[in-house]
Amino acid sequence: MFAALLVGLLLLLPQTVAAEDLESLYGRALQASQSGDFVQALPLWDQVLELSPNDAAALSNRGNVRLALGDPDGAIADQARSIELAPEEPDPHLNRGTAEESIQDWAAAEADYLWILERDATDASALYNLGNVRGSTGDWDSARRLYEEAAHARPGFAMARSSAALAAWQQQDLVWAEAELRKLIRRYPLFADARAALSGLLWQGGFSGEAESHWAAAAGLDTRYRQKDWLLDVRRWPPQPTQQLMAFLALEER
Repeated sequence: MFAALLVGLLLLLPQTVAAEDLESLYGRALQASQSGDFVQALPLWDQVLELSPNDAAALSNRGNVRLALGDPDGAIADQARSIELAPEEPDPHLNRGTAEESIQDWAAAEADYLWILERDATDASALYNLGNVRGSTGDWDSARRLYEEAAHARPGFAMARSSAALAAWQQQDLVWAEAELRKLIRRYPLFADARAALSGLLWQGGFSGEAESHWAAAAGLDTRYRQKDWLLDVRRWPPQPTQQLMAFLALEER
């Protein structure tokens, strides 16, 4: 009887060890992803998926890491497989949309965001990302509306409010844009996006002294706002605000 029990325990042991290894690997992979160490995270997710190839969450996480490492096609493939395994989960659609945006496949990204919004019209991330898509295709009226809806759906979504102000600026609704940016700065004094935007808007209006003051704060918080390509392609500023900020910086650097 004792021998039979011992054999049974030995047969169970490899599965128990494998389960413990998987849990440990998953935790390490997640920690590396969350800390931004994507080079370390990728092989860890590969190992997780070797042990559990149908783990939809692991596939979606690896897809995010692949995108961060400059592999949008691999990211899209991982998110698509995750969707097959968990067809009602919104996160893989959101993540795939982000990867599709990175290769400017606006129609595919929009379809993924609309899939989410058809099921939850108040999903702030999908609203915001769809606003980015609409802005990237030149529809700033729709982009502004979506940014405002995202900010309403998630109180404290400062980037959505800043994007709405930038879209308003693009529409020449300058009074509203300035008022909204000032509100954001009062509430979030270290928010570089609003500071940089207000710098360009004030300079355009002839208030160069105050523009320089806000820019000094913005530049100290985030140097990327000096980069035109980053503003347009990554942060997704509209063309008019971008042009005005670049003009202000060109004059400041003379």
